[in-house]
Amino acid sequence: MLNGHTRPSLLLQAAFGLRREESIKIKPGWADGGNILRLQDSWVKGGKYREVPIATMQQRAVLDAAKVLAGKGSLIPAQLRYRAQLNRFRAQCDKAGIHGVHGLRHEYAQRRYAELTGRPSPASGGAPSRQLDASQKLADQAARLKISTEMGHGREQVTSIYLGR
Repeated sequence: MLNGHTRPSLLLQAAFGLRREESIKIKPGWADGGNILRLQDSWVKGGKYREVPIATMQQRAVLDAAKVLAGKGSLIPAQLRYRAQLNRFRAQCDKAGIHGVHGLRHEYAQRRYAELTGRPSPASGGAPSRQLDASQKLADQAARLKISTEMGHGREQVTSIYLGR
């Protein structure tokens, strides 16, 4: 059974493509920038602040539920430190049969690609980039750059891991 802090962390990973550490350290109340999710430099890999659009009602609902639970704090229970919550998170995921939560980032990237381009990514059964016409290639490149930035990579090449080529 997932406790009250692990479940929202997983839902945030799925909704916003967050890394595990980001989804645990996040302070949902602070992160809510209205139409953007703000990720503080101390929560993210590489220590670089970033923003992810809040584009769907589902994202809004996930964030609002996390805000209710966390109040002004993070998704680390007040009596625990990060490492203890990470261990609890891992144990609860293992017990629930949830392995490889990084796949939630893959799902986010593929869903976001479809939103931005209007077609599935190559990894989701869409046409590979070599089969795209000129306008589709431009849209593909723009979507990949945007997704890369939203996910905290800053390099388009990394998106091939999530989206295929």
